[in-house]
Amino acid sequence: MRSLSKFIFFTMMGWKIEGSFPDLKKYVIIAVPHTSWHDFYIGLLLRNIAGIDINYVGKKELFKPPMGWYFRMTGGVPVDRAKRSNMVDAVVDIFNEKDEFRLTLAPEGTRKKVDTWKTGFYHIAKGAGVPIVMVAFDFGKRTIKISEPFHPTDDQEADFQYMYSFFKGVKGKVAANSFDPS
Repeated sequence: MRSLSKFIFFTMMGWKIEGSFPDLKKYVIIAVPHTSWHDFYIGLLLRNIAGIDINYVGKKELFKPPMGWYFRMTGGVPVDRAKRSNMVDAVVDIFNEKDEFRLTLAPEGTRKKVDTWKTGFYHIAKGAGVPIVMVAFDFGKRTIKISEPFHPTDDQEADFQYMYSFFKGVKGKVAANSFDPS
């Protein structure tokens, strides 16, 4: 599957990758910009090329037949939102329960144009004591850019400005909906 993913990604689609995922067992990955359903299969190709387990969370109902097998196979982990009303705490619990967990989230929370991010990913990383790895899906340059791990500090505003700067100039599949940190 890895060879096929490389062929599709690099040869057929003409994309490239700058950087690499850290050799850590736990971290939060933020993928920006999230403007199209195309982001999902690009992410799956990246996951196969990297050769590491990369996860995402979804409500537990998604993991029932007939499609539950697919979501699990692609790295999905169910979250029972009935047990806890706080999604951040529920995901921190998953980090604490697992030996290896790399969680991908889209901080924009939608494929529409936004001016600010939701903060859940940040609070998950802080609560779980794990770094954040930024991944830019730049459709304009056909490049995925992966950052070094970033450890959140106690200055949320400065941390967000630092993360926003990583994504400056990055264009999503739907360029008009790309996150612009200016």
